[in-house]
Order: sequence, then structure tokens, then C-alpha cells
Amino acid sequence: MSSILLEILNVSKRFGPTQALSSVSLDVRSGEVLALIGENGAGKSTLLKVLSGAHRADQGELRLQGQPYCPSGNPHQARKAGVAMIYQELSLAPDLSVEDNILLGQPCLPGGILWRSGQRAQVREVLAAVGLSELSPQAMVGGQSVATQQLIEIARALASQARIILFDEPTSSLPQADVRRLFSIIDKLKSQGLGIVYISHFLEEVREVADRYCVLRDGQQVGQGELKGVSDAQIISLMVGRDVRELYPKVPHEIGEVVVDVRHLSGRYAPRDVNLELRRGEIFGLAGLVGAGRSKLLRCLMGLERQVAGAVQLDGRNLPSSVGARRRAGIGFLSEDRKGEGLAQDLSIAENVTMGNQSRYKKYGFLKLRKREQAVLQQIQQVEVKARSAGQAVAELSGGNQQKVALGRILHQRAQVLLLDEPTKGIDVGSKAEIYRLMGLAAAQGKTVVFVSSYLPELLAVCDRIGVMARGRLIQVRSANQWTDEEIMRCAIGND
Repeated sequence: MSSILLEILNVSKRFGPTQALSSVSLDVRSGEVLALIGENGAGKSTLLKVLSGAHRADQGELRLQGQPYCPSGNPHQARKAGVAMIYQELSLAPDLSVEDNILLGQPCLPGGILWRSGQRAQVREVLAAVGLSELSPQAMVGGQSVATQQLIEIARALASQARIILFDEPTSSLPQADVRRLFSIIDKLKSQGLGIVYISHFLEEVREVADRYCVLRDGQQVGQGELKGVSDAQIISLMVGRDVRELYPKVPHEIGEVVVDVRHLSGRYAPRDVNLELRRGEIFGLAGLVGAGRSKLLRCLMGLERQVAGAVQLDGRNLPSSVGARRRAGIGFLSEDRKGEGLAQDLSIAENVTMGNQSRYKKYGFLKLRKREQAVLQQIQQVEVKARSAGQAVAELSGGNQQKVALGRILHQRAQVLLLDEPTKGIDVGSKAEIYRLMGLAAAQGKTVVFVSSYLPELLAVCDRIGVMARGRLIQVRSANQWTDEEIMRCAIGND
């Protein structure tokens, strides 16, 4: 039977008026993976930050192998005690070598002297443990792939003699092959008796990698137990507090005439000779493997990627290829990179929603703040953003609410064609359902929605038609009810 490594007893944490955690109690056991499941803002990351020393709990008790554990808001103390955190946004120093990153924070010899030969042997040992035996310790971290950097983070945790490793959304930026590699490493860590806490929004991942689960909702623990004893429907119901049938809300909408006519469109590398008609009131899905050209096609339609051949017509008129011209014509774009391109994280909700469209609130060179605030409040109410006020910084919002702000900006621009690139990436199931509903409402209002997703169930459930791309080309388009998961994948790998 697995021994208990870490006990969490009635832990609570508040940020101003927000109760992030409320009397949470659970345990982490050796040789097991505990999955923390919940919507964005449910308290999962806050709990991991309390365990890893990044936050100090307001009340409650932590016990590590039966002894009081008080990292007291100090991650270095947590590492010394054997609790390591692998963040979704990796915390490596890109300009340092692999060896220096792994040894950061490790003790030196008396007088601050580094024992390079002995430490290098340790570095090679932990790199081999995570499957990176061929990686040179002198290689620069910044030149490595995201997947390799993540394994370096795990090697760093092993070098600090970690007994518990906390993973916060580790697969959000990884292709499938690297996900499999990560799961293999986690299995190896389990077999060595380590305790793992794992956050993910993908239940199929949780099923594969975890032994037990704990569901948080609004900072409270609403369910826990063995994964084999609970269904996905039961877990989702605990997460969102409503029936699973509401996850793909259907908004009635009528498909009309052709609005966008794409003829022989080619970019520098992708898309390649794409022909496509998009209709008013339609949700059109784009499927394909990573690198198939789906994002490139959307960026080319928006004017963000250079168009080297072909034409894009909107309501029968050829569009200039510049971003500004296409935005003014009524095309809106939501980037898959929410933090890098989609939103200005340090600016307010109001500034983000009205970005690029401030002119309607200006008079004689002055910005009419009250008029802008009223319009923004109306917009964020429409997309149901949960926030204190329109002046709250976007960085303070959960991922799902940030995505609603980004979508609200496009709607505020009065776009008639919405190009949505992975709009549900990295958000919880409740927020996904809201995004699907907003897409349906947009279609019901006669807007055209183009929806890129790597998650086939949502494409099949939400879209009217689905096109599959491979190697930059649009291979085939059918009504959604004429596709299956297997047929889409067969087409995506060029075996249709």
C-alpha cells in the first residue's frame, strides 16, 4: 500500500475579496499520481503554489512525511524539503547552459566553491533519468524545444532530491509524441516511489496518467476518489455544477449565402492553393495535424501572413491584403497565442476590448471614458466575463475569462467574419461551453465563424461543415455529420 507523503489539512487562501481556497483537505501518496481537476479559477494552481511555497496559506496545516511542513511563501524552502513545481510557463534561464539550470539553487562547497566534476556527474545522471542522456550539459537551454526544456525542469527537480513533483498543465504546448514521452517519464517516477500532483483540462490525459482525483470548484473540494470508480460525466458535473449535456450548447442558426470566396490562395509556405466558400450564419471547422497549415490559412485571410497568390473576396469584392483593410472590411481574428498576441496582459479589460477601435469614443482628441466604460460593460456582460470591473487588469483573470475578453474585442469591432484559432485551448470545460455558445450566437446573428481546433469532438459537435488540411492544402470539406473522428484523422495524414 502507498504511504502518505504529504497531508493537506483544511487549507484556505484568500486574495482580497476572492476566496481562492476554502478548507481543502487531501493527501499525496508515494508511487501515485493525484489529478487536480476543475475549471479555470477553481483554485488548482493556487493550491499547488501553496504546496510549492509560492503562496502562504491563510489557515490550515501541511504535513510532509508526518512532520509539520511550512514553506512560508518561499519556493527555495519547499525545494529543500523535497517539493518541486513544474510550471506551465517554464522557469528556466534560457541564456544559461543545461548544467547551470539544473544546478541553480544547489548547495556549494564551503566558501562558495563549485565542485564541477562531481556536479557534472550528477547532471548526467538526472538527464539520463528523464531520457536526455544524449543532451550535452553545456548546451544552451534557449536552443532546446519546449518538450526538452520541460524534461530539463524535471531533471532539475530530481537533482534537488524531490520526493513530490507538482505539474501544472504540462502538456498544453506539447505535440502528441512529446506528451507520450512525458507520460513515460511520469510512470518511471511513480515506480521510484515519488508522489505526483497533476493538473490538466483533458480528462483523457487524466485517465491515462493518474490514479486518484480531486475536483475543486470555486475553491472548494467537491469530490475525490479513485479514478476507476467515477465516469467522465460525473467528473464534469462536479467541475461545472451542471449536467454534462450542456457542454455543447446548440444555438439555432440558419446558413445563408456565400460571404467569403477564397480562390487559389497561397502564402509563402502555407496555405497552398486553397479554394473555399464560407457562408453567412455558418460555423466552419478546420481540422488537421500540427503544421498542416490551419493557422497559416487564418493568418493569411486576416493579412497577418503574406499572400503570394490568389484572391479573397468579401461580399463579391476583392480585399486588399493589409491587416487594416481586412479589419475595416469586417474580418476579426483571435490568435491561438493568447498571451503573446491575443491580449495586452498588463492593460485593463476596457483597454483590451476597445483596442484598435477607440475612435468611436473620441471627440476633439479627447477620450470619453464614461461612454467607453458603458460600452465595455455591455460587451463583457454579453460574453459573460467574470471580473470585478472593466478596469481590472486582464492578467488577473482566469484563462477562460481572458479568452472571452479576446472574443469580446472582435465582437466590439463589429466583425462579420470571425477567425478563431484554437479558441478553447487551455481553458476549462465550463468556459469552453460558453465559447461554443457565443460562437452559436454569432452564427445566429448572421456572422461567419471559422473555428480551428485540434480537439475533434468539439469540431464534430459544434460545426456545420468541417474542412481537413494537410501539408498546407485543404484536402476535403464535408458537412460535420458526414465525418467521424477516424475519417478526419485518415484524411489529415493523407490516407483518404
